[in-house]
Amino acid sequence: MKQMLSITRKELKAYFSSPMAALFIGAFLVAVLFSFFWLETFFARNTADVRPLFRWMPILMIFLVGALTMQQWSEEERSGTMEVLMTLPVRLWQLVMGKFLAVLILVAIALALTFGLPLTVAHLGNLDWGPVFGGYLGALLMASAYIAIGLFVSSRTDNQIVALIMTVLLAGFLYILGSSGVTGFMNNSTAEFFRSLGTGSRFASIERGVIDLRDVFYYVSLTTFFLVLNGISLDRKRWSSGANTRSYRRTVTTAAVLIALNLLAANIWLNKVNNARLDLTENHEYSLSQTTRDLIGNLPNPLILRGYFSEKTHPLLSPLVPRIKDMMREYGIASNGHIQVSFVDPKYNPKMEAEANREYGIKPVPFEVAGRYESSVINSYFNILVKYGDQHVVLGFDDLIDVRRRGDGRIDVRLNNLEYDLTKSIKKVVYGFQSLGDVFAKVNKPLTLTAIISQGSLPGPLAKMPGNISQVARELVKESDGKLKFVMVDPGREPGKLPALKKRFGIEPMKTVFFANDTFYLYLYLTTGKQNQRIYLTADMSKGEIKKEIAAVLKRSSAGFLKTIGIWTPPQRQPRMAMMGRQPRAQYQMIQQTLMANYNLEKIDLGQGRVPGDVDVLLLIAPQNLTNIERFAIDQYLMKGGAVVALAGNYLLDLSPYSRVLQVKKVKNGLADLLSSYGIKVGQSLVLDKQNEPFPIPVTRNLGGLQVQEIRMLDYPFFVDVRGNGMDKDSPIVANLPAVTMNWVSPLTIDPAKSKGRKVVRLLTSSPDSWLRSSTNIQPDLQRYPQEGFAPGRKMKRELLAVSEQGVFNSYFADRPDPRQVEREKEIKAAAAAKSAKGKAASRQQKTVNLPLGPVIKKSPAAARLVVVGSSEFIDDIVLQISRSTSHDRFLNNMGFVQNSVDWAVEDEDLLAIRSRGSQSRLLIPLTRQQEIFWEWLNYAAALLALVLVSLYGGLRRRKEKPMALDPQA
Repeated sequence: MKQMLSITRKELKAYFSSPMAALFIGAFLVAVLFSFFWLETFFARNTADVRPLFRWMPILMIFLVGALTMQQWSEEERSGTMEVLMTLPVRLWQLVMGKFLAVLILVAIALALTFGLPLTVAHLGNLDWGPVFGGYLGALLMASAYIAIGLFVSSRTDNQIVALIMTVLLAGFLYILGSSGVTGFMNNSTAEFFRSLGTGSRFASIERGVIDLRDVFYYVSLTTFFLVLNGISLDRKRWSSGANTRSYRRTVTTAAVLIALNLLAANIWLNKVNNARLDLTENHEYSLSQTTRDLIGNLPNPLILRGYFSEKTHPLLSPLVPRIKDMMREYGIASNGHIQVSFVDPKYNPKMEAEANREYGIKPVPFEVAGRYESSVINSYFNILVKYGDQHVVLGFDDLIDVRRRGDGRIDVRLNNLEYDLTKSIKKVVYGFQSLGDVFAKVNKPLTLTAIISQGSLPGPLAKMPGNISQVARELVKESDGKLKFVMVDPGREPGKLPALKKRFGIEPMKTVFFANDTFYLYLYLTTGKQNQRIYLTADMSKGEIKKEIAAVLKRSSAGFLKTIGIWTPPQRQPRMAMMGRQPRAQYQMIQQTLMANYNLEKIDLGQGRVPGDVDVLLLIAPQNLTNIERFAIDQYLMKGGAVVALAGNYLLDLSPYSRVLQVKKVKNGLADLLSSYGIKVGQSLVLDKQNEPFPIPVTRNLGGLQVQEIRMLDYPFFVDVRGNGMDKDSPIVANLPAVTMNWVSPLTIDPAKSKGRKVVRLLTSSPDSWLRSSTNIQPDLQRYPQEGFAPGRKMKRELLAVSEQGVFNSYFADRPDPRQVEREKEIKAAAAAKSAKGKAASRQQKTVNLPLGPVIKKSPAAARLVVVGSSEFIDDIVLQISRSTSHDRFLNNMGFVQNSVDWAVEDEDLLAIRSRGSQSRLLIPLTRQQEIFWEWLNYAAALLALVLVSLYGGLRRRKEKPMALDPQA
């Protein structure tokens, strides 16, 4: 070991005795910094990661290592010192390893001098250090393979230039083998084989922060093989060509072949091992979470997970197929055999292709492949089928892939959060397939269905209700295998039980008709353990509808069923556009399609005064023109312990065809009073912020008297850009979001007195440089205000934009007239004034019974949840399309915020946790162009200073030590 280290020190002294090492490392640093800031346009990407640093590393490392190794043996051969080395009492492997370590140390120094880039990125954004350490480790492993190649080539010639060229060619050949330029002309299986041979393609896995044993062993094998060849090449210089050394030569050659074959066999065997890896990413986003393992490890029936991938596909998609297959195989392993994983190329299996097209709607997607001289269209399959029982979900290209454009015009194609996509699909099909029998099978608490009915005093339309309830209850008791107990109590026949029932359920007698003294009881409760849940009944309910309501409450209390979102959106009322022959514009369709991927989506009509019992969360988008009956339905749903997500700003975008300027209109008859009673006041103004997202604005210019209108990307204060410092990162709703854009948002104010006792989370707040404006004119005036487009505010401060609350809410109608009673009074008065008062009054009286019965619930349980956002326009289809065209994937954050809010509202914390592990973009803090230039040149200066210090240190060490030859006895 001492002899080997002595050789290493000798080589390092030789490097620093001349400016050669400094020149080579300096050129490497300049190339790295140039590619980072200019070729990869780091600041334009606006992402806090170091992918630009490692993207060019496989190529730059070839030239650096080639330059450092070209003289190692060739210079010894040229200067005649090779014979001296060969005659020293030093083992050959010590000579080889000494030179290898010397070059590896120089490469490590060169890489260490680039560490200023990760430090800069960490200062400008939230950097995940896992991929950083993975990238540097991968760079050293790759460099070790290149060094071994360079040393071997250098041992075969006495010309340094020839050694450099041959090293670059050989190392470049291994890099090109796995590049898309070669694999793009192959089918998937062949391309996967060639990618396993490429040094650059192997580096891609380690670069993302995953240390895979297969990749590490590949580089170790390559290094070992060429170091062995290097030793044999040097040893041959001592061989003679006579018969005396024939046996030795044959033995050495055989040993080299055996080593190569063993290394190849080990790589082939390890290629099947896909779970021996270390995920270094901050949230372990490339490993299956415990939530996923719990879900797939307890499946009662087999689940089919099938990948449809064409052998010939787009070159940018081809490298992603092996990663998808590896992840799918991990699902199969973690499920203990419950998931059947398979892969199909429909081109070679017409029967499976016909089944995929007919039953699952899976069809090939045309991809355009452009070459230098020609272009072609490839019809390729890129789908995953998740099937369980009679339920299935198909994930396609749009679901799995994230396409981003780079600053140089090229595009990056990456996988989305694959675990989230697969787990949510598995959860959807599994929970959608389960029946009531599955609910009863999982129940470990006593279940009691209690009916409190005054059978002798029910109104005529309700006379059949007791019999229907009893029949449905008996069916459920039988289906539950005795786990459900049914109890029916008649307060008229058993008045002694009434006080206990009132205390237990909080019931009050109902009136047959308002202003009448006749009362009755009609209540149905499901008790799970100690929790009582009311099942709301109406007069026109059939036995099937009663069973559906009971089943909805059962499923809501179970953790194993697909949740239902009741969504309310404004009706499309645009008669002017219809008269002009134009179709009304679609609103809020993108967010609905996103939510449908995880939930059952049900359009809600609040006009009946109630929310259906199977709704798990009520999503209100741009509530307006609401009646008191509709507000009552929302209020009582929350009072029952429901969850409400209200996107309820006080302003909406006004796209009138007759208006030539941007403007908004005020919302009429919205939720402002209702929310105010809960302690959340929605302001009658709009928030403007200097920290904002650009917006394409029509600007009129005067060119010599000619008015020209053009579209310019301008800072638009109404598009409030909420970054990490404006979010409560302890809340799972925003924990994984790098930014959210709030468009034309109204400020919120929390009343501490009314919100006392509830858990209040301030989800989104604007920056300190924000102000308020109450005008409906949102067109910027660049002539008067060229910087912001609007008059700057006098009072700058943070504004609350979104809030979540959980706890006990008091009803808005607790001390107000019951709107159902008001409606009935109107109907009765109208009927009395009619000519045929008697007949119509009876029909009217019968109709009024169909409205929801029971007293007003005045207080909610502690499980009630409410999310209020001061804008609905931030998920409007037009706004999202504009954001998509100008800032690429920023619009996904807005939809992710709503989806996270729904996940939180339905208490789907597990799926929300998986989403938070996703590889979301980490944005940089806002910088001016001058600040960007400062940070760029600071890195250049720091690298140069570090290089000078290293060179000076080597020079000082060289001056202190006496020149000496290699000591044979060292």
